Order: sequence, then structure tokens, then C-alpha cells
Amino acid sequence: MSQLQNYDATCRLAQEIAENIQERNRQQRTGGNPAKINMTLRASLQKLKQNIAQLREGLLRASSSRRLMQSEADRRQNLIDDLLTREKQLNATFKGEITEAEPARSTLMAGGAGASGGVAANPWLINESEDTKGLSFGEIKQQQQRVIEAQDAGLEALAAVISRQKIMGQEIGNELDEQNEIIDDITHLVDKTDDRIRNETRRVKLVETKSASCGESYAVLLIATDLIRFVWHSF
Repeated sequence: MSQLQNYDATCRLAQEIAENIQERNRQQRTGGNPAKINMTLRASLQKLKQNIAQLREGLLRASSSRRLMQSEADRRQNLIDDLLTREKQLNATFKGEITEAEPARSTLMAGGAGASGGVAANPWLINESEDTKGLSFGEIKQQQQRVIEAQDAGLEALAAVISRQKIMGQEIGNELDEQNEIIDDITHLVDKTDDRIRNETRRVKLVETKSASCGESYAVLLIATDLIRFVWHSF
């Protein structure tokens, strides 16, 4: 039995239990003997509990195998939770702990007659997307598998992009390290050139001092010689 059929049967069973409880209570009020119907109710309540457990297990398997979208799994879990609440209410009513009026069929059973006399839609299929309407369970499973594969492919593409960005980041870091080394070399050369300029400046000043005693021609010669030497060593 499929999950849909199991849910439909469980809702119908809950409705039957509610009707049998009402009949049992009627017999008690009229002095009848409800022993037989009580036995039937106990068996039905046990069957209802088993059906709900099977629905929970089936939903768990479908969710763990990724056959259902998370939103659809959550919606079906809410339906099962409603059945659990209904099962507790029916047990309490059977034991005489609470009394309640007969619930509307449209809220208890899939495909049953509603208050308007029409056929109620099975809530297990409510909010089904247009993409899955009219598809069999196998076709829906294949469609969801394709969606999962597309998502996996997207994740792999994203991982590849992140990997490339990581490599680019590493290459940029290496390039920055090389540029920093070049800057350090240039700074070192500038410092050496500054030192040499300062030394030559001191020598020029010394030559100027000597020129006062040795004559202008000699001073000019020394200056020219020093400048030529400085320029030569600078290259």
C-alpha cells in the first residue's frame, strides 16, 4: 500500500471509530449492550495507532532518501501530527474521559463527503505543485532526482569557482611578495645613492676650500674630475 493509500485508509478508520463511539454511547443511553462494539473499537483504535506509525516511518524513509522536498515533508508531518492528535482524542472519548460531537467528514477522511455533499480533496495532496500534478510516484521520484542532481552540479560548480578564487588569491599574494622584494631592493639602492651623493657633496665642499689657496683653475679641474668619477661610479 502506498503512502497516499495508507493515509486515506487511516483517515477513514478514524471516521469509522468516531461513528462507532457515537453508536456505543447511544446504546449505553438506551440500555443496550455495547460489549461487542467496544471490542471492535479497541481493535480499531489499535489499528489506527499502527497505521499512524507506518505513516511516520514511511515519511521518515522518504525524507532521508531525499525523495521529498523539505517543505512537502514538513507539510505531511503536520498531517500526521493532526492524526496523532485525533487518535488521542478518540482514545479519550472511548474511555469516557471527554465527550465530543461528530466531526465533519471533510476534516477526517480523504475523498469522503464534505458538509456540502461534494468530494473533499485528500489533504495529503494539497498544495501540490503544477510540476508534479498528474505524475506517478515513480515519475515524481525521477523528477526530484533530477532536481537533486542539478543542485549537486550547482554545488560542484560553486566549489570549482571557490577553488579558482583561492588559487588566484594565492597567486596575488605571491606577486605582492615579489613586488615587496623589488621595492626593498629599490629602497636599498636609493639609500646607497643618497650616501654617495652626501659623500660627493662633502668632497666638493673640500675642493671649494682648497680652491681658495690653489687658484681657480686648479679648483675647476678637481671639481670636473670628481664629477666625472661620481657619474662613472653611479652607472
